[in-house]
Amino acid sequence: MARPVTLFTGQWADLPIATLAKKAKAFGYDGLELACWGDHFDVAQGAKGKAYCDAKHELLAKHGLKTWAISNHLVGQAVCDNIDERHKPLLPPHVWGDGKPEDVRKRAAEEMMKTAHAAKNLGVKVVNGFTGSKIWHFLYSFPPVSAAQIDDGFEDFAKRWNPILDEFKKCGVKFALEVHPTEIAFDVASAERAVAAVKGRPEFGFNYDPSHLGYQGVDYIAFIRKLGNRIYHVHMKDVYWSPVPTEAGVFGGHTNFGDVRRFWDFRSLGRGCVKFEEIIRTLNRVGYDGPLSVEWEDSGMDREHGAAEAAAFVKRVDFPPSKIAFDSAFDKENQ
Repeated sequence: MARPVTLFTGQWADLPIATLAKKAKAFGYDGLELACWGDHFDVAQGAKGKAYCDAKHELLAKHGLKTWAISNHLVGQAVCDNIDERHKPLLPPHVWGDGKPEDVRKRAAEEMMKTAHAAKNLGVKVVNGFTGSKIWHFLYSFPPVSAAQIDDGFEDFAKRWNPILDEFKKCGVKFALEVHPTEIAFDVASAERAVAAVKGRPEFGFNYDPSHLGYQGVDYIAFIRKLGNRIYHVHMKDVYWSPVPTEAGVFGGHTNFGDVRRFWDFRSLGRGCVKFEEIIRTLNRVGYDGPLSVEWEDSGMDREHGAAEAAAFVKRVDFPPSKIAFDSAFDKENQ
């Protein structure tokens, strides 16, 4: 059976969920990965009881869609971050509150706990999101950073996320960190260290997204091989990186997405540098059978055109693993 192909609604939060559901079905999707912003999924309503969640299922079913995961990236980011004015427009007013950094972090943690209960009521087993990081700004920094400062960052992550993960455990739901620059884990090495920081507890894993790894020079296939048992959800997103030096390198030169001087930029699926067939083959080897969720981003393309072609691309590139050896017909002992 083919994996379900879903559309992450985060980049479509300007549209009512009813409008987007109708469009997503027309684009060719099997379901939606619901973002916890816009009117797509309300954590407070979802945590309150099943009536709200049942209504979401009914709305999706009306359009022939299902859901397998929800995502709360924006609030999760505030759990460990060094909070400043950039976070205010991202967070619900009740989480931002007085804007005092430690108070914001505590309210963000409480909201992530509620998200676990909302996911349980919705009947999904995975919440995707970010963790934030108090040490991201130390990347390639000067003056030099001590090992103790990096250790403190991972200890802070564990201290803040373990109580959240306790609620996830109670709810039978897993948290999948989207490995991504600005998070506590942004490549293979830091992902392994994040797992170790929470002592390998099974509630913590990853939302695999190759687009955030490839342009860094990270082996995104090795990530699956090494951490496949921790991959709880998969984002299908492509990225282009230049084969030659550019004016704005890997760090981006403070340019905006879409700037021609950039070394890398997100692109519609199949139009970047990511080798998706190798991803599918390796996901098959590690036994991942969950959704393939399109997170569509491309500054140079109409999003509705892109979303439709992305759904077709994923369905074309996906295939089930073989259950037999291809040359078993020549094995006389089994005939």
